[in-house]
Amino acid sequence: MFITYVMLLGLPFLISCSVLPRKFSENDLLKYRDRVSSMFYHSYNAYWEHAYPYDELRPLTCDGQDTWGSYSLTLIDALDTLVVLGNYSEFRRVAKIILKTVDFDQDINVSVFETNIRIVGGLLSAHLFSKKAALEIEEGWPCSGPLLRLAENVARRLLPAFQTASGMPYGTVNLRYGVPSGETSITCTAGVGTYIVEFGTLSKLTGDPAFETAALKALYALYECRSEIGLVGNHIDVQTRKWTALDSGIGAGVDSFFEYLVKGAVLFDKPQLMEMFHQLEGSIEKFLKQDDWYFWVNMKKGQVSLPIFQSLEAFWPGLLALTGDTEKALKSLHNYMQVWNQYGSTPEFYNVPKSTAQSSREGYPLRPELIESIMYVYRSTKDPLLMEMGVSILTAIESIAKTPCGYASVKNVENHLLDNRMESFFLAETTKYLYLLFSPDHWIHGSDGVLVKSTAGECILDTGGYIFNTEAHPIDAAAVYCCSSQKQTSDEIVQKFRNKLDITAILGFADQDYDLLQPLDEIISVAFNNTWDVNLWHLPDYLSEFYKRSPKDHIDKIQLEVLRTFAEAKDESYKGVCDAAEVHLFNYYKAKTIKLKSSTSLSCPSPSFLEMLSVGGESFEINLLID
Repeated sequence: MFITYVMLLGLPFLISCSVLPRKFSENDLLKYRDRVSSMFYHSYNAYWEHAYPYDELRPLTCDGQDTWGSYSLTLIDALDTLVVLGNYSEFRRVAKIILKTVDFDQDINVSVFETNIRIVGGLLSAHLFSKKAALEIEEGWPCSGPLLRLAENVARRLLPAFQTASGMPYGTVNLRYGVPSGETSITCTAGVGTYIVEFGTLSKLTGDPAFETAALKALYALYECRSEIGLVGNHIDVQTRKWTALDSGIGAGVDSFFEYLVKGAVLFDKPQLMEMFHQLEGSIEKFLKQDDWYFWVNMKKGQVSLPIFQSLEAFWPGLLALTGDTEKALKSLHNYMQVWNQYGSTPEFYNVPKSTAQSSREGYPLRPELIESIMYVYRSTKDPLLMEMGVSILTAIESIAKTPCGYASVKNVENHLLDNRMESFFLAETTKYLYLLFSPDHWIHGSDGVLVKSTAGECILDTGGYIFNTEAHPIDAAAVYCCSSQKQTSDEIVQKFRNKLDITAILGFADQDYDLLQPLDEIISVAFNNTWDVNLWHLPDYLSEFYKRSPKDHIDKIQLEVLRTFAEAKDESYKGVCDAAEVHLFNYYKAKTIKLKSSTSLSCPSPSFLEMLSVGGESFEINLLID
């Protein structure tokens, strides 16, 4: 057997002419997880020993410094990573310390953007992880709790920044006094459009719509400022809505605006946000894309202004994977890994035509974006080459950045000179995404869930529907829904449904036979509590288990009664459900060709059935007959 040296997706491999990319055994994955865990704790313990209570660790001088605020930033940012790594006891210890010692009532100016993604996001995620980590929780959890109140406390101190003519926020706020006097009204695009995940979650959990309203107003205002060719710039005046930096790209100053359109759409069931993303994506593909790189262009003319790849842009393949476009994602990952393999890291700016790091921007501050995308694309494709990429990144960071007191940013990727800083996102994001890449069966990717009883009613949480904010803080979509007004409306509909539906009468069961029907009650609850919109189209699927236990000659009657119950409801809260019920009833009668005695017309509060019905291109006129 002869050996050939090749480059696959930018990575060097020694392979035989017939050997496929190697498979990773569970022992392999365990070994890599252990290495990531060691990386995390080497830095985490060094922070405790040398830097706490400062914001960040300085790994070369083994001390600490305040950077984005003065509130033990690294501790809050790393808190949920402890849960991901399974260290619940340390999570409980640190959560209690944070609740006891951190005070945001300070006369300090902070970045609205950074405080939101790192502090508010970190506290929200920690709050939602509290039950899993066995931290003592309140009766109303997940809709109440001390970590949630702390997150709300911080977010309220950020809200004054949104009091502008456009609704787009200032970039800086004083935690005690609001927007500083003389503060510039120019904010970067990401600093305007990166709030809906955290602020929307706060509104759903607390019941206060102010946060979500502010975030959406800013997001929509920014979107409306795009150019005639559909692009956004880098900086905008939030008072006048005039762009002050016309370079359009997907990297620094812009990136998470696109990310939050997608994640906001998924987390809060807002398809209009996804449509906004796809509109912007179309212009990005048309004007920015050059051979699977995305360059910077003039937002008005579309002409290339900077043929640069920025390390922050490496999030883009992961975002494409979330929207289902894995082919484009893989092609861009190929380019980005070529840069990584060239230096053992990705410089902040890389000049693509010259194939070299940009002068004065040749650092690598242990950013997570590349490994983030690798994890997302691996979840979509299960391609083992992506695991190889992860191993390459893990090995390089271990070799280049490790110091006796943690891991240090790389000041220059050309000579691997280190910088005396370890940003909090190294523990919040980089190590977390690496660990999750090598943990394909981790509960955060999907689990059976747990039934929780709270003041909001019964909810099924922790099923794997986590949305990561741009600082890699996971938000459980089921918990967000659990506390929302949407759930309350759905619960009311379910209760009306139960009150109206008398299956015992249909089947002729006596009272003592009700135990046989109990599973139906449970299945209906699951059907409605786990869908964002009450969707009758899926109701037969949810009832299928009950059908299996029912006499065959009763199934049609059950189906008919379920549909009729919805269709006959005139309450406005049944809007949409009623229409779906009519379609099902029509199909039911059409399939069964039942001969019925009397006639009645069903009426829905939304557009009429005749206007909406089209089956296989054929329109039908219907006068339902019900016996």
